[in-house]
Order: sequence, then structure tokens, then C-alpha cells
Amino acid sequence: MINFKNSFFILLSLFSLVFVSCKSGAVKQETGISESKKQVIALIDKVNTHWRNTHPDLGNAFWNIAAYHTGNMEAYKVTKNKKYLDYSLAWAEKNQWMGAKSTDKSEWKYNYGENDKHVLFGDWQICFQTYIDLYNFTGKKDAYKIARAREVMEYEMSTSANDYWWWVDGLYMVMPVMTKLYKVTGNELYLEKLHQYLTYANSIMYDDEAKLYFRDAKYVYPKHKSVNGKKDFWARGDGWIFAGYAKIIQDLPKKSKYREEYINRFKDMAKSLAAAQQKEGYWTRSLLDPEHAPGPETSGTAFYTYGFLWGINNGFLDKATYLPVVQKSWNYLTHFALQDNGALGYVQPIGEKAIPGQVVDKNSTADFGVGAFLLAASEMVRFVD
Repeated sequence: MINFKNSFFILLSLFSLVFVSCKSGAVKQETGISESKKQVIALIDKVNTHWRNTHPDLGNAFWNIAAYHTGNMEAYKVTKNKKYLDYSLAWAEKNQWMGAKSTDKSEWKYNYGENDKHVLFGDWQICFQTYIDLYNFTGKKDAYKIARAREVMEYEMSTSANDYWWWVDGLYMVMPVMTKLYKVTGNELYLEKLHQYLTYANSIMYDDEAKLYFRDAKYVYPKHKSVNGKKDFWARGDGWIFAGYAKIIQDLPKKSKYREEYINRFKDMAKSLAAAQQKEGYWTRSLLDPEHAPGPETSGTAFYTYGFLWGINNGFLDKATYLPVVQKSWNYLTHFALQDNGALGYVQPIGEKAIPGQVVDKNSTADFGVGAFLLAASEMVRFVD
């Protein structure tokens, strides 16, 4: 005798499976992204676990390690994986919630320097982004976590100088510190000084024709040219600022008088960057002259992927126009740059320019490159969710 009740539930279950499968297939067809949210999170964990396991020494608070932690914080936001949080907490505690550690303000410097006197140099300030995030994640009770960040940045803002950001990397390092501290304190001076410092930076390295940034004043055309006599825009350099704009726009109050300016600059960069993408999905180290330093590069590509995804996810970039860009770059990141063991390859080593003849291969990896990938993958989680 047929058990109609059981048959009904079997049919209902089969219908549900077919519905879910069709829905999933429709989403994949619409986006061109093959991974589900669960699968993207698995990729994040694969990359992040490999990095943590191969780097038991937490390291200092200088820019390259600190850039990894900005990606790790985004990964924590979308996964709530406590291992990520604990890793950054341990790093912050090891570094005493400080960047460069001098306490004598009379010796503080902001030219390039890797010692404790260079407190005002942005490469020692990027760590504050993660300290502020950790302060926010852990209940906003422990003021000591952001005390040094506030001391340094409020001293900096009290000076008459406006030329603190003289290299494009520094815009990613410090702009988000300013907007994050604004959100914590409500102090409008952070937004005013951000605009002043950025205006100076734009005056020495932004190219209004190409809508891209030179790495610093040394590389401005025609003083410096690529091997084919073209403007030489360094991929990771423009990656820093493109990602930096995404980070500050999301933290700005809707009423900010500078909001439209930053959004328009972000959109202009997006258009120029999309045009420079290679058919394989990556960007070459010299954006407008692929022959200058040919071949794939992951750190710039990952920062761009993050920026494009963030722009699409938040309605600033047209999905029909820019999703094909993301489809190609995401495919490059996950099927070419990402190695079977979780290592992220093809990351140009620490430097400041595209170098002809420099070897960048599957074994080329770095903390800041992993951080950029975690930013991109975290935004992909939000996209496919």
C-alpha cells in the first residue's frame, strides 16, 4: 500500500533540491562566478591558513606585514573565523599597539625610514587600521588599543605640514586610518586633514589625462618613461590607491562635502584600469606598457579585483560594465596565481616600480599580496551571498 504522506515529503524534498539547484545555476550563469559563498570562504581559509602556518613569527608593525592584517580583518568580518581575529590580536599585542615606537616628538620624522624615529611616516601608520578594527571588534572597551593611533595622528594634524603623503602607497596606508578614527571619535578634523594631505598627493603624482597615479614625483612623465617611451604607472601603486578610495568612501558620512570628489576619482580610475587589463585577467606591472615588464602580477590584480567588486557591491560601478573585468581577474587569481598548497604566487617583491627583467613567478609571494587577495575574496563573499 502506498504511503501518501511519505511520498508527499519525498516529492517535496526532490522539488526543493531541484529549485535550489536551478537557483544556484541561475546565479552562476548571471554572475559568471563558479564558486558559491561557501566555496569562496574555503578559498579564504586555504590561503589564510597556509600563510599563518608558514609564518609563526608574527613580525613587526611595518607596512608589508600590516598590509596583510588589513586583509585578514576583512576576512574575519565575512567569516567570523576566530583564528583570524586571534592572529591579528597576537600581532598587535606583540607590537604594543604601536607603529614606530619613539616617544620623543621632537625627533619624529616622515621621510622614508625603518626605525622608531619615523613615527609620522605612513608605512608605520597602516598598523593603526587593524588596531582600530580590533578595538571595534572587541567591544570598544579597551581605549589603549587606539591610544597610540590617536596620539600620533592628532599630533600630525596639529602641525602645519601637508606633505605627509608623498608616495602613492602611503595613500592606502593612512587614508583609511583617518576615516576609521573619524568614525570612532566624531572629530571632523580627520576628514579635513585627509583632504588636505590627499590634495597635496594629487598635485605631485596624479595624472589627469590618464586618470591614474604615478608612484611618486620621481616617476612623473616625461622625466621618467617606460621602455617604449610611455607613461609608466606601476600596477601595485595604483592598486594601493584604488583600494584606498574604496576603503575611505565606505567610511565617509553621507553628508561629507568631499564624498562626490572621491567617488568620481574612484570611477575615473576604474574606467582607466579596466581598459588596461590583459585578456588573461591580470594587469602587468607597468599598466600602459605591457612590454616594459611583461607577465602576470598578483598584488595589483588583487587590489583591483577588490576595488571593482566593492564598487559593484555598493552601486558605484555599473555591474554590466565591470563584472566581466572581475570575472577575468578572479579567474586569474584563483586558477593561476593560487597554488595547490594555498600559496599565492606571482606577487612582485617589495619595490616601487616595474622592473624590466625581474623574475616574478609562481614562487613569488609576500604578506601584502596575501592581504590584497583576502580583501578581494572577502568582497567576493559579499558579491555571491
